[in-house]
Amino acid sequence: MLNGLPAVMLCVVSVSAFAQTDVILLGTGTPVPDPERSGASTAIVVDNEAYIFDAGGGMVQRALQAAQRYQLEALYPTNIRHLFLTHLHSDHILDVPELAATYWWRREHQLEIYGPVGTQKFMNGYYDMLSVDTDLRNSGKQPVKNPTYYQAKVTEYSQGQVVFDDGKVTVEAFNVPHGAITPAFGYKVTTPDKVVVISGDTAYTDIMAEKASGADILVHEVISEQGLSQLTPFWQSYHSSSHTTTSKLAQIARKAKPGSLVLTHILHYTAPIESVKTEIESQYGGTVVLGNDLDRF
Repeated sequence: MLNGLPAVMLCVVSVSAFAQTDVILLGTGTPVPDPERSGASTAIVVDNEAYIFDAGGGMVQRALQAAQRYQLEALYPTNIRHLFLTHLHSDHILDVPELAATYWWRREHQLEIYGPVGTQKFMNGYYDMLSVDTDLRNSGKQPVKNPTYYQAKVTEYSQGQVVFDDGKVTVEAFNVPHGAITPAFGYKVTTPDKVVVISGDTAYTDIMAEKASGADILVHEVISEQGLSQLTPFWQSYHSSSHTTTSKLAQIARKAKPGSLVLTHILHYTAPIESVKTEIESQYGGTVVLGNDLDRF
């Protein structure tokens, strides 16, 4: 007993009272080049440990900016240990080699990557691409903490499951429909003080509302229906089978009732980008945020 409380109870109070979860958008873009929006990436930082979801082009630079802006050492590239991939489309993985290669010779811990079947093959290609560089750095002419840390530890899966649990953060992958690419995953992340769901790229699916039910934050991709309507029938069909329209996302939000619905991977075509927010708000009364790179929640 201490101050009238059993020691085990004090431990529980300490974890819940001091845990803090930050959600930071490192990239809110799409395959369409946009200087204001890096490739898809979301960071969840819990007690100075970073958990990164996707690493589209520009993600590493955004992580450095976030580390400085928010004083979060966990987002310095060599401190990032955990990376989760939703799928293997280029706009979600182009900065994986950048992250793995940045100062790898100074890493204290090996990068761990969790993702769909095919992730290891992708990483093997990165090893081949940088073999001249890594061989030179391992030649004994510069200090290297661990000669194998240019490589990542890869865990692959094809079906939804709990893929990570370090006693503080639990990450559950769940299958989502994303056109012809399979498998593709969304992620439900449970921390001591928040539940965050990240959709990845997906068409409408009932499982999203189930996984996001009561979540504090739902980070979800979206298509403007105004913009979609201006495309040819082929592209309307193509995108509708791969992404979630504003009315369908409003439907998910009405069922799930997340604390905040954060819009990312924003496809709007020739419509104003704000159209995604106004279209959803016309059908859903909860909090809707048009996400921008480096937004923090």
